[in-house]
Amino acid sequence: MVRQLGELENAIMTRVWQWNRPVTVREVLLDLRSEREIAYTTVMTVLDKLHRKGWLRRERAGRAYRYEPVSSREAYTAALMNDAWATGDNPAAALVHFFGLMSPEQREALRDALRVAALFPSDPAGPDSPESGPDTGGTRSGPAR
Repeated sequence: MVRQLGELENAIMTRVWQWNRPVTVREVLLDLRSEREIAYTTVMTVLDKLHRKGWLRRERAGRAYRYEPVSSREAYTAALMNDAWATGDNPAAALVHFFGLMSPEQREALRDALRVAALFPSDPAGPDSPESGPDTGGTRSGPAR
């Protein structure tokens, strides 16, 4: 069930980014129904959840809401990866397994990203810094949840 909810969140976020405009529950519902049977209340609940997590902003449009993304798909993906990585007891082992799942193209993209990241100085208040306490969110990225 949890995996299905995550997949539905991703499917909804994908549509919101693709449309690149504020969307209603009904618009998302009609598009999702081309792939699967789904209830209006389910879509409404997931959009509300994404709003509460800080991934979507919403504005009242008559009796409905219009939703739009707060950040890019890349920032969303990075936050999901960070959250998944933070759930394990052994982050190094999780990374080794993750790298083992990557295609050669993905590994090359990772090497490119690491080269780009090396161009930027480290955050002086990063997760290993004494200034980084529990309230600074040292390992979190993306909107507050």
